[in-house]
Formats: sequence, C-alpha cells, structure tokens
Amino acid sequence: MMNEAIHTIMTKNPIALSPKHTIADVESLFKHHRIHHLPVLEEGNLIGLITTYDLWNHRSSNPNDTFVTDVMNTRIVKISINDKIGTAAELFLDNRFHALPVMDGDKLVGIVTTFDVLKYEFKKEYDNIILYKDVFDPNLRTA
Repeated sequence: MMNEAIHTIMTKNPIALSPKHTIADVESLFKHHRIHHLPVLEEGNLIGLITTYDLWNHRSSNPNDTFVTDVMNTRIVKISINDKIGTAAELFLDNRFHALPVMDGDKLVGIVTTFDVLKYEFKKEYDNIILYKDVFDPNLRTA
C-alpha cells in the first residue's frame, strides 16, 4: 500500500535557509511560495527546521531583527531517501508534526509533508477523480 520509496513524492531540492536569514525573510518565503516548512542549512549541513507554527509560537516584535536560529527547531526527525512512504506516514502519526527532511546520507535532498502523503494516497485510490474545483462555478449565485 505505502511501499513506494519516499523520493517518489518528496519535493526535491527544497528552498533552504541559512542561519543569517531573519524571520522577515522566512515570512516572505512562506507567503510567496505558499509553504509552511523550511530547512535551515549551515555549510550544507541540516541544523534546523522552521515552520509557520514556530513563527506563531515565537511572535517577534521586530521580524527584521530576529534570526532563524532564534526560532528554529533543532530536534529534527529525518527520513532517508530509501525509506518508504508508509514510514513517513507512521512518523507523522506518532509524532504529530507535518514535515520530514529527506536525507541521502548527510545531504538534504528533499522534504516530504503530510500533504504529500495524503495526495499520494488520494490519487492512488481514485484514478479518475472529479475534483470540486473542476465542476464548481465560482460565478454561480444562489438566492
């Protein structure tokens, strides 16, 4: 069922931050790219992960003066590029987080989210799906 390798659904080469980035930079990237999780790299090594939840928990009076390292989570659960999608699903359920950095050895090669797993399962289950957005007429008015 979920025996495919995680690399089949992950986002490859994700946008990454450095410790020098500010919270203002993070907010801009989250908004512009419509994402909720960003890995933090220092000299190519994964040192943290920052999420919209982290920003909410550490609201700053001045996002231009607060650095990623002040807010990021350094206790990161990672997954290997060869692990299965089911492993990611189990980690998400057991730990109640929503993103996993995907590693090839010590190198960050991707990121997978709960949305990626849900999308994978949904598309697999329903081959010829008709989505609400495909049939909904936004101009339709009701009385």
